[in-house]
Amino acid sequence: MGITLTWLSFIVLVPLSAVFVKSGGDGWEHFWSAALSARAVAAYRLSFGSALIAASINALFGLVVAWVLVRYHFPGKRLFGALVDLPFALPTAVAGIALTTVYAENGLLGGVFSGAGLPIAYRPAGVVVALVFIGHPFVVRTVEPVLAQVSREMEEAAVTLGATRRQTFLHVILPTIAPALATGFALAFARGAGEYGSVIFIAGNMPYVSEIAPLLIITQLEEYDYPGAAAIGVVMLLISFSMLFLINGLQVWQRRRAA
Repeated sequence: MGITLTWLSFIVLVPLSAVFVKSGGDGWEHFWSAALSARAVAAYRLSFGSALIAASINALFGLVVAWVLVRYHFPGKRLFGALVDLPFALPTAVAGIALTTVYAENGLLGGVFSGAGLPIAYRPAGVVVALVFIGHPFVVRTVEPVLAQVSREMEEAAVTLGATRRQTFLHVILPTIAPALATGFALAFARGAGEYGSVIFIAGNMPYVSEIAPLLIITQLEEYDYPGAAAIGVVMLLISFSMLFLINGLQVWQRRRAA
């Protein structure tokens, strides 16, 4: 326990404490003016709103992908599984450039969406697309091992009792994998809220429109406003921690209910 607490203190607690201390370097008036300015609020709304939407999309389709990987056998399954992990290994800047190239108005997919009146690149929609890309593996790899351990006997018992496939999934399988699904959702959300490299190229970076909070922090640092940058970082930290705390609480409640 002593080694664990010491390690966590040096890696997590001390750096985060330094951010809190730095944010108050110019007084509380400067802290609130930097943390709650109209530009900062717009950046929070985009970063956390996009992360929430992307994590919800990943929770749905990540479950589908995990289901296919666990329940089906087909040629190229290992290659398919390796593609799921590609965002883990791919540098975020490379991902951002690739997504911008594909979804720009003159890109392969961007031209189609723009022609339909749904431009993606250099819009908030581009931020969501980038966060879906980098957050997808978190859901798949979290749900996959739990889904593989679901008892087939329970499903067969439900079928023999007259349950449909939909009822079997909703009342037998989903309650079992719900904590893992919530964990994957939380990981995807946390990664998306602070993502910078893959978003910066496709976002457009227009203040009040498509400027993410991490970019605003970089802007503050370039202007040598270190307390202002730390203040925005503190707000992001508090919001992220609150969301993760809420999700962890829901997981605990779900485990107790299942027990």
